[in-house]
Amino acid sequence: MEAIILDGEHLTMEQVVAAAFGQPGDPVIQLSQEAQRRVERSAAAVQTLLERGEIAYGITTGFGAFKDRLISRADVEKLQRNILVSHAVGVGVPYDIATTRAIMLIRANTLARGYSGIRLGTLQRLLDMLNLGVHPVIPEKGSLGASGDLAPLAHMALPVIGEGEVLYQGQQMASAQALQRAGLEPITLAAKEGLALTNGTAVMCALGVLETVRAERISHTADIAGCLSLEALHGTALAFDARIHALRPFPRQIDCAAYLRKLLDGSEFTREPSSTDIQDAYTLRCIPQVHGAARDAIAYARWAFEIELNAVTDNPLIFIEGDQISVLSGGNFHGEPLAIALDYLALAAAEMGNIAERRIMRLTDEASNTQTLPAFLTQQGGLNSGFMILQYTAAALASENKVLAHPASVDTIPTSANVEDHVSMGVTAGLKLRQVLENVECILAIELMAAAQGIDFRKQRIGAEARLGKGTEPVYQLIRQQVPFIEEDRLLYPYMNAVGELVKSGAVAEAAGG
Repeated sequence: MEAIILDGEHLTMEQVVAAAFGQPGDPVIQLSQEAQRRVERSAAAVQTLLERGEIAYGITTGFGAFKDRLISRADVEKLQRNILVSHAVGVGVPYDIATTRAIMLIRANTLARGYSGIRLGTLQRLLDMLNLGVHPVIPEKGSLGASGDLAPLAHMALPVIGEGEVLYQGQQMASAQALQRAGLEPITLAAKEGLALTNGTAVMCALGVLETVRAERISHTADIAGCLSLEALHGTALAFDARIHALRPFPRQIDCAAYLRKLLDGSEFTREPSSTDIQDAYTLRCIPQVHGAARDAIAYARWAFEIELNAVTDNPLIFIEGDQISVLSGGNFHGEPLAIALDYLALAAAEMGNIAERRIMRLTDEASNTQTLPAFLTQQGGLNSGFMILQYTAAALASENKVLAHPASVDTIPTSANVEDHVSMGVTAGLKLRQVLENVECILAIELMAAAQGIDFRKQRIGAEARLGKGTEPVYQLIRQQVPFIEEDRLLYPYMNAVGELVKSGAVAEAAGG
């Protein structure tokens, strides 16, 4: 892949995804010349402050409630090491490698802006680790999302000084051992560097970027699954008419309706306009309104995380104007803008799962689909349970999502002797979102299976040569490559897993052409 050049201002979500899921060194991560100049200038300013003996938070003082404890010049380096070893208290399972790489990249890009006082060599060591595949072991839990993601970022930074553990070449090992194998040496931190590495929103931002891109893929898949269900249920596309949506001009509702029309174009499985059954249940008729609202939440999340990717989020910040050096304490580390976006996205994703589960119910409930399809999508009901319990699983996941959709951002708990007295819980919001999206992927996989089964029953009535929509036909064929028509009860979970992989990989959306 083309190298990613960090300058602190132009990193994109697509580059984060490429670096997260790429192999170490492909793409190569580098600093721009201008970023290098800014970083060196900022580090020199920190040294000037030390030489002047000026008081600056986190440079010549303690942290948090210890902000008024002055640190001697002799202890400045020890102070920076101490912040890493004392703050690395995360718990839980480690982040996967893709998320870890995204965290490292985002943190490096923030530092590349040149307002954090880190030395070029220290920042380069973080990039060396990325490029050589020395991945810190970062526990998922422990961040409050204000004063940044302190605990997880401390775990991220430990290997820079030869502490902690990493995954390297498929093995978990002590950081010092991995650095030696990779041809790197530990760094002795200078003033401000420990704080610069740990104080920021890189963890919740990484979660947000990766899960927003995932949600975009899920959104398209939900539209496709909804259209396949509509065809299986002999629904009508009249509710997607552009004239309806022009009168309620939410842009993404309009976009969704247009996409549904494109998917269903040419379908012989939809009801004719002349039918006396003039409208469908809400789960079919209101897809543009519900999925369109989810698209709004996804668009908001992308807007927020595109800003945050190139924001400076540590504290204090160093401003240089001529010979004047200012060290300003503020709150850019506070994750509230991200936490709210993550919670909003989880709410929207849960709704995509809710409406999909109700479509599965309609596919499997003979009474609800006006006997278009047999009960539980099986011909010999009683002897066979058919798709009955698949709907149970979808219902269980949808119900779990309702619990997970409770916002983390409205919770706060004071810390650091009530100095840090309002927090965002942004990482908690991100981890909840990740679970919601995983559940929705499973629900959509079940819907796709059920819709394909329903379409096969309809083909028995209207003819095997009947055409699906231009967008739904290739998806139906893709599903049938993994899942046969289920004539009698058999193990279903392998098929669920196979279709789930199609959903997660984006193959479903790709097959439909968007």
